[in-house]
Amino acid sequence: MNNSAIKVSHLVKTVTTQEGELTILKGINMEVKSGESVAILGPSGSGKSTLLGLLAALDSPTEGEISLDGVSLVGLDEEQKAALRKQKISFIFQSFMLVDTLTALENVMLPAELSGIKDARAKATQMLQRVGLEHRLGHLPKQLSGGEQQRVAIARAFICEPKVLFADEPTGNLDKHNADRVADMLFAMNRESSTTLVLVTHDLTLAKRCRRQLEMQDGKLFEIATEQEAG
Repeated sequence: MNNSAIKVSHLVKTVTTQEGELTILKGINMEVKSGESVAILGPSGSGKSTLLGLLAALDSPTEGEISLDGVSLVGLDEEQKAALRKQKISFIFQSFMLVDTLTALENVMLPAELSGIKDARAKATQMLQRVGLEHRLGHLPKQLSGGEQQRVAIARAFICEPKVLFADEPTGNLDKHNADRVADMLFAMNRESSTTLVLVTHDLTLAKRCRRQLEMQDGKLFEIATEQEAG
């Protein structure tokens, strides 16, 4: 049995700019075990979101290998990548990314319906109950607070029981109270579901709730030693 949710070898990403070739990622190596929670820290422009996009099969590397849940992403066409994302991946974004014209319940139902899950409405209702929004099922996103919208996004992310959950600054648009509440729900549901979590954040407090912390610096990835390891 393959215990690696994500495995990356010698990952390079180069893009063409007006000034010439720019190498964003410079030979990244990393492994994330199934069920682990990993935070990726680093300043803006260090390559965090680029790396996340590659790991989630949203983009292709210039060089190197990526495998997700034992499946190599190298050589997959766009249709195959889309199928892989549908089967194995969910996302939580800083900007929530809810469909404005759908209710909270319909937003959570959407990925379940697209995946052919039976009883999508009942399951979506249950997921919204788990994040404390059973009284908001019929509300549109504009009728919800930022914290409520992100809780809808969490329910939507977990409804298809993904192997890997990618979260890009999931608390970045929230005040501290709502950020703490959303983080509590995210990590609680992550533990219950045994999902592998890869989190990009500027928030060191949020990052420390993950089992491991990595840092991007100038296109390279470093493991941050914990106090236990350092001691």
